[in-house]
Amino acid sequence: MQTTSGPGGDPGEAAPAQGGRVMRAGFILAILFIAAFYTYLAFAELSYLSSAGRLGSGFFPRIIGSSLVAMCVLSLYLDLRRGPEGGGVSPFWRTAVVLALLSAVFVALLDVLGGLVSMIAFMAGALGFLNRGRAVQNALIALLLPLFVYLLFVVWLKATLPSGMIPLPF
Repeated sequence: MQTTSGPGGDPGEAAPAQGGRVMRAGFILAILFIAAFYTYLAFAELSYLSSAGRLGSGFFPRIIGSSLVAMCVLSLYLDLRRGPEGGGVSPFWRTAVVLALLSAVFVALLDVLGGLVSMIAFMAGALGFLNRGRAVQNALIALLLPLFVYLLFVVWLKATLPSGMIPLPF
């Protein structure tokens, strides 16, 4: 019977989990392909300028898509360049799962509650999970940041956000 030894050679020490780097690289590649497809749609389907000469529906998606692709490529490069690692699964996997679920709920609620209310609910949930014990600070950020985004897009840029089943009175 063969015993496994840990990184220090001590038979009682657990060996690091293998495959963490491959899983991370696969995840980054999957996000890269999704971001590349999103960017392709932003450039192929959405116009940069409207017929009136103002910024069109493709302006922000092009910036966001290009940034996503660049960050994924950089992340993949830095991850592959890094030396061998000692650990397996990240200790923050639960945080990633909770934020992914909150994001899915946010997208699902956009058409039901509308953009502003969904953003406030998402920010309140995410901050409540990530920044525990600071209720006043979380409430201020959860209200002010979505309100700023709403004013930026709806008032200043004259863009539309989902109104929801019950539209806001303003």
